[in-house]
Amino acid sequence: MPHTTLTQLEQQQDFVRRHIGPGASETSQMLEAVGATSLDDLIQQTVPASIRLPQPLAIGASQTEADALASLKSIAAKNVVNRSFIGMGYYDTHTPNVILRNVLENPGWYTAYTPYQPEIAQGRLQALLNFQQMTLDLTGMDLASASLLDEGTAAAEAMTLAKRMSKNKKSNLFFIADDVHPQTINVVQTRAEMFGFDTMVAQAADVAEQDVFGALLQYPGTTGEVQDISALIAAVQDKKGIVAVAADLMSLVLLQSPGEMGADVVLGSAQRFGVPMGYGGPHAAFFATRDAYKRSLPGRIIGVSQDTRGKPALRMALQTREQHIRREKANSNICTAQVLLANMASFYAVYHGPEGLKTIANRIHRLTDILAKGLTSKGLTLAHNHYFDTLTVNVGESKNTIVEAALKAGLNLRSDLDGAIGISLDETTSRADILALFGVILGADHGLDIEQLDNQLVADGSDSIPAELVRTSDILTHEVFNSYHSETEMLRYIKSLENKDLALNHSMISLGSCTMKLNATAEMIPVTWPEFGKLHPFAPLNQAQGYKAMIDELGEWLINITGYDNISMQPNSGAQGEYAGLIAIRKYHESRGDAHRNICLIPSSAHGTNPASAQMVDYKVVVVNCDKNGNVDMADLKTKAAEMADNLACIMITYPSTHGVYEETISEICDIVHQHGGQVYLDGANMNAQVGLTSPGLIGSDVSHLNLHKTFCIPHGGGGPGVGPIGVKAHLAPFLPDHNVLGVDTSTKGNGAVSSAPWGSASILPISYMYIKMMGGEGLKKATEMAILNANYIAKKLSGHYPVLYKGRNDRVAHECIIDLRPLKESSGVTEMDVAKRLNDYGFHAPTMSFPVAGTLMIEPTESEAKAELDRFIEAMLSIREEIAKVESGEWDALDNPLHNAPHTLADICDPQWNRSYDRQLAAYPVATVAKNKFWPTVNRIDDVYGDRNLICSCPSVDSYRD
Repeated sequence: MPHTTLTQLEQQQDFVRRHIGPGASETSQMLEAVGATSLDDLIQQTVPASIRLPQPLAIGASQTEADALASLKSIAAKNVVNRSFIGMGYYDTHTPNVILRNVLENPGWYTAYTPYQPEIAQGRLQALLNFQQMTLDLTGMDLASASLLDEGTAAAEAMTLAKRMSKNKKSNLFFIADDVHPQTINVVQTRAEMFGFDTMVAQAADVAEQDVFGALLQYPGTTGEVQDISALIAAVQDKKGIVAVAADLMSLVLLQSPGEMGADVVLGSAQRFGVPMGYGGPHAAFFATRDAYKRSLPGRIIGVSQDTRGKPALRMALQTREQHIRREKANSNICTAQVLLANMASFYAVYHGPEGLKTIANRIHRLTDILAKGLTSKGLTLAHNHYFDTLTVNVGESKNTIVEAALKAGLNLRSDLDGAIGISLDETTSRADILALFGVILGADHGLDIEQLDNQLVADGSDSIPAELVRTSDILTHEVFNSYHSETEMLRYIKSLENKDLALNHSMISLGSCTMKLNATAEMIPVTWPEFGKLHPFAPLNQAQGYKAMIDELGEWLINITGYDNISMQPNSGAQGEYAGLIAIRKYHESRGDAHRNICLIPSSAHGTNPASAQMVDYKVVVVNCDKNGNVDMADLKTKAAEMADNLACIMITYPSTHGVYEETISEICDIVHQHGGQVYLDGANMNAQVGLTSPGLIGSDVSHLNLHKTFCIPHGGGGPGVGPIGVKAHLAPFLPDHNVLGVDTSTKGNGAVSSAPWGSASILPISYMYIKMMGGEGLKKATEMAILNANYIAKKLSGHYPVLYKGRNDRVAHECIIDLRPLKESSGVTEMDVAKRLNDYGFHAPTMSFPVAGTLMIEPTESEAKAELDRFIEAMLSIREEIAKVESGEWDALDNPLHNAPHTLADICDPQWNRSYDRQLAAYPVATVAKNKFWPTVNRIDDVYGDRNLICSCPSVDSYRD
């Protein structure tokens, strides 16, 4: 290789090649197929010249995986990992290694999507059902959801449920006990302000005297107190109010459940069940309520239904409550949950089982008793005599001295209490930790002996948990929590569930508007580094300088990519980002004396989260029509913007549109809204078609959220986590979210929080950091170009067989395309559901079904899929078209055909009573390529109606699965 330079041999752009699926030869073949001479030619044909970036991204050159990891490792080393005793809802934990390696670090779990196609998602649905069962057992409630974003968000959702369900319709007051975690109070008050609810923060006992529609209590309290709250619950309910209890999951192993005390809602964080603190997230919140409130329950619910063979099968239940269907009338704007983290927590419960959890909880409580006994024996007093794992120690003027001594010893104490320190123990606490705490609080010559203190407690007993609050009800009695306690059995159980699910490690997932691209292993590795994973979100800022450096650099990159002036990393989902962005718009208008502006224009093609988010800031949604080409109807927009100019707050628009085209009038749309006093919210769902080519700021937008779990490679986790930071122009920057425990920025001081942690799901930000670092500015632009090429290639190949519903300039699509199945449905009776399920037989997850247009499929291949995989998908779609033709012609009966009966399972193929007019080979192996990597759905098509009419959202017995 005499003409090869050293620079070429160093392969600095090697990651770009590995991230982008098609190589140079494949790219040339696809360009020829679509009628373009080069990528530049294709982009010129596709993207309006008026919105093209005038200069390249200022991101820098790409780095190799090794160099990027080394660079981030040096940044992570700036973090100081002290032993954390801060508590406040965040605790160190041991993630069982069998769960760490086989779930958190396993692409079979983290690259799957939300289980909208349940026949190929039975594994994670079962893990989520286990999560719901765990929640029900520990809370004592009737019905649980499959996770929410964090404890603060769950509490805010409880408040809105209370408002809907309370029969005290005259009250507008929500009561918050002052011993609720402060970050939760902050999030709830932000939400209450947006809805116009009044709030009162006072001692819990005061709630009995108030006329409220709802109340939030903490059990145990933020300072550790365990008290009987049943009388307070009854007092509120006597006045027709709803009571929500924020509870600690580990404490409920030993404490009487809030459900047994009469609570209407129980919520909290499942973080301490094996999920690292991660500087605040991501973590799964749990939420449970009464059966009577099931249609007001926020978030996903997993339910038991049956398939066409009568076999039990799981699916998401009661979806008519959710934003993608009810839009502005939805219970919540929640789209992404925290599935991966909920699954980890449920596996933690499965692995330890009830006895294992009791041992852990009792150990935590015993060490807390030992700590309390030692401190009180030396003359210190406790704020509360009843506790589970948290002590508030009265130390008076010695507080600062003790806190500083603890820091020098590598210990973080809670330090925001007047004349007192907080100490929370957890699963990782050891005898050595207790001795270290004695040392910093009492001095090195304390003379206390752990064994001696323990013997005294064994002999005398402990009353730190009141007798009437000791749990007597059984927990986790289902077989699943009592069967897999050896690592061998647990490993096989996890694997058995993984095998039921189709994820990106098997085949392309071409879900439109979801951007299921590669989640590279090098991007994922830093997530489990202890330098990132073991930090408490409220650790002193000087201990988190690595996080600050990483977040600051990532923020600068995202500002450059979006064309905005500032960014907030706090929102921990795309929907949360929309909410935060709309708050900024509302606060901006209020600051100018325009509080009356409350109209939000939304095109009819918008994602359901847009109108659902608008209602969360008390905006009135006005729908703008789209024309026959799928673009915003400019005449309708101009008319409505003018008519509503006095009250126009904003427009929410997606670009490229959800119809998969670059609208030529996007800048004019921004101008029209601005001329009438409104702001422009540009939804970042389709940012994968903008990066390096255009930007929201250049287009004329004022604020956008970014889906880091789409464009910037954070995996979807089977339905979460996600991160939805918002970029804003300078005039909106003063209204970005702040945090009451640890301020985010002096310029936003006093603003409300939208998430429990200051920087949201901080521990997964390294994924996006690594992606951008390894791609560089040129690589990011090429990724966008290749996403557009792949989509146009599929559109071109399918267009002779299925109508491509919308096209932009030069008959080009953006990064996704919509194929119209309605004419085929009319001619054959074959539905979009039939096609979606038949794709499972070909080894593919279906594209997005019936969004944004009913009766269609929206296909987004992303840049990561190679031509061979695209061709395999095209082959499947053409084969399915031939199958539809046989139904059209009458060769196949309308019901007795492989489309109507899809997907086909091994139970079908092995059934000795096979009596269908087509053969088994066609059912299971419709084209030869399927045999190379066959995926078997484990259930047949699921009956959604049966599942909603016979709602079961807890674990059925194993016997119910027997044939």
